[in-house]
Amino acid sequence: MKLTKYILLAVALLSLGACTSQFEEINTNPNAPIDVQPSLLLRQVLWDYAEQMSFEGFVAGNLLSQHFAEVDFNLFDRHSLTEPQFGGNPWPIIYVNLRDTELILDRARNNPAAAVYEGPALVMKAYLAAAATDIFGDVPYSDALKGKEGNVAPAYDSQEDIYLAEGGILDNLEQAVAVMEAYQGAIPLEGDIIFDGDLNAWVRMANSLRIKYLMRISNRVDVGADLQAIFDEGNFIQENADNAAFDFSSTPPNNYRLATARVGDFVNFVMSETIEEIMLELEDPRINVFFRPTESGNAPEYQGLLNGQDASQTSITVADYSLPGTIFRETSSDLDANYITAWETHFFLAEAAARGLINADEQSLYEQGVEQAFAYWQTELPATYLTDSPAAFGANGADPVEQILTQKWLASIVNGYEGWIEWRRTGFPALKTIAASLNNDLIPRRMPYPTDEQALNAANFDLAAAATDGNSVNAAVWWDR
Repeated sequence: MKLTKYILLAVALLSLGACTSQFEEINTNPNAPIDVQPSLLLRQVLWDYAEQMSFEGFVAGNLLSQHFAEVDFNLFDRHSLTEPQFGGNPWPIIYVNLRDTELILDRARNNPAAAVYEGPALVMKAYLAAAATDIFGDVPYSDALKGKEGNVAPAYDSQEDIYLAEGGILDNLEQAVAVMEAYQGAIPLEGDIIFDGDLNAWVRMANSLRIKYLMRISNRVDVGADLQAIFDEGNFIQENADNAAFDFSSTPPNNYRLATARVGDFVNFVMSETIEEIMLELEDPRINVFFRPTESGNAPEYQGLLNGQDASQTSITVADYSLPGTIFRETSSDLDANYITAWETHFFLAEAAARGLINADEQSLYEQGVEQAFAYWQTELPATYLTDSPAAFGANGADPVEQILTQKWLASIVNGYEGWIEWRRTGFPALKTIAASLNNDLIPRRMPYPTDEQALNAANFDLAAAATDGNSVNAAVWWDR
């Protein structure tokens, strides 16, 4: 799918002069729209969030997950997260799109002609809320979208409530499925750059997200019955063709942003030593897609850098390390921006089966996830990869849960923060202590609240900061305790 990026312009009208009985009529341009159509808002949210977070996730999230390491200007890679440089500020990306999603939902519920948008808006509201709380912990939510009502200093909701309360993540996804399955209107869903207006596909997406978020809180809540019911019904994303994703193009404005980044910025990111060791041990051919061989030496080889180097104390020659693969730059039209995929869904289900949360064949689900992940990354699956290699299920006494999560982590390289979030939840795969930590050799458990919150929402920020040991990056979120 190739996209045309729509730029939405907000027009501010400045009215001067005395009030008259014809004020509205005089000061309204009859040829200018006074409201944004839900179709344009939906298109904008789906594109903007995925485009921005795919880049933000690469330049920041992939450092936390140790897929990539940063060579220079790397305070973030050394885990000083309060002063990000090239990335590390997902807060405005999430909240701008959450605001626009709430506008879609408001129009859908108050205008019968826009009712078709209610289900997808609920799905996206759940998705964006999960992104915010999984990255930061307790965040503004129930009061966060009431600016029109004069509430510009929203309270922070607990992560538990954001997940479990009425109007929270799981409730909104259940509502979304019910609304879309009941929809009988003739008005089509427009502006849908993921599924081209197919509400059945949105239902599958909602159910895959329910699987994902139930697993995310599974250490705190008994989720087995809900997971089993979704699995038994089978109405979730099962094939790559049904992925909630869209293709980047090879040229602006719909290309992957790293493809047009300055060369000096591009070569600042190299293969992490963590992923190098894992992929070489697995003899995983996706290494040829994710990375380039080093430029030094005669024979092609892959070399990773231990995360968090102190560039002022260490001399690093970029040619000695593997740069990101061509799919992130020259051939980025082969890259997808995805929300949820078949392989991710099957890995979550495989983990659920391995942990005894559902009655299912964990090996079959694991192997299906691996096969789909290889296909997604356009890599031929070696004939012996799942039968006679370290990736074979339970090979040489391997922990199946660790294998499942390692494979999910590998395939999630394009999803930035996901690998780090899942490591926090599970501890897999094992990440390394970084070279020159600015966080006492601890891998962060959350992102800190941005300084703008301290300035603009001080009272509520202070309460949230106090609950996280002074806005500490080492304070575990609710599902991580």
